[in-house]
Amino acid sequence: MAYSAGFTARGIATSPFMLTSHERVRSPGHEIHIYIEGDGLAWVGRNTPSLDPTPKNPVALKLAMQDPAPNVVYLARPCQYSKLVSEKPCPQKHWTSHRFAPEVIESFDTALNDIKKRHNAASFHLIGFSGGANIAALLAARRNDIVSLRTVAGNLDHALLHKIHGVSQIPASLNAKDEAQAANHIPQYHFIGEQDEVVPPSVAQSYIVAAQRKDCMDSAIIAGAAHDEGWARLWPSLLRRVPACKNS
Repeated sequence: MAYSAGFTARGIATSPFMLTSHERVRSPGHEIHIYIEGDGLAWVGRNTPSLDPTPKNPVALKLAMQDPAPNVVYLARPCQYSKLVSEKPCPQKHWTSHRFAPEVIESFDTALNDIKKRHNAASFHLIGFSGGANIAALLAARRNDIVSLRTVAGNLDHALLHKIHGVSQIPASLNAKDEAQAANHIPQYHFIGEQDEVVPPSVAQSYIVAAQRKDCMDSAIIAGAAHDEGWARLWPSLLRRVPACKNS
C-alpha cells in the first residue's frame, strides 16, 4: 500500500524499539506531516491480548496516503510490523498496559529527531489516530518544533475511556489529558466519529477542557465516520480544516 503511494519503508532505531516508518519526502528542509498509528490489533478479546499488534486496518497509513503535502512520514507503534524491521522480541506490555509508557514516548521523540536531522526539517505537523493521538499530544507537550496537532478518533484521556468501558486502568502509561496545558499554545483540531462506539466525544472534550485554552482548540463530530472506518475517504476534505489559534 505504502509503496504504491510513493512511500519508502525505513526502520528507525530508538531505544529500546525499532520503529517502522514509511516516508515520502519530496522537499527536504521544510515542514513534515507525521502520522502516528493507533493501537492496532492489541487485543483479540476483552481480556486476551493478541500475539502481534500489527494493525489489520492501518488507518493512519491510509490517511497518510491521502495527504498531498510534499513531506509525509508515517510511524507505526512499537512492536507493530516488527518482522519488517527485524525488531528484537517486543514485550507484550508495550501494546497493552505500557503502550504509552515514558519509554514509548521517548522512542517517538528520538524518531522525530532522526527524521528532522535526515531531512533537515524545519518543523512538524502531528496527526494521530486513536491511541496514536495520545502519543502525538504528548509529543506536542514536550517539543518546540510542533506547529499543529490533529487527532482522529483520538484517545486523549485513556483514564476516562477505560472508566467508560469498565476496563482496567493503565497507570504505567502517560495520559495526554494530564499534559494538555503544556501544548495549549499549539493549534489543534480534534476529529470525532459520529458513529464511533470506541472513543466517545467526551474523551476529546475532557482533553480540551484540561488544556484551559479553547481559542487554539477546534473539534468536530464527523458524519459517516466510525472509529476505524470512513476516515480515509473523508480525509482530503478534513485536511482543509487548518488548525489555528483564533486570538493569535
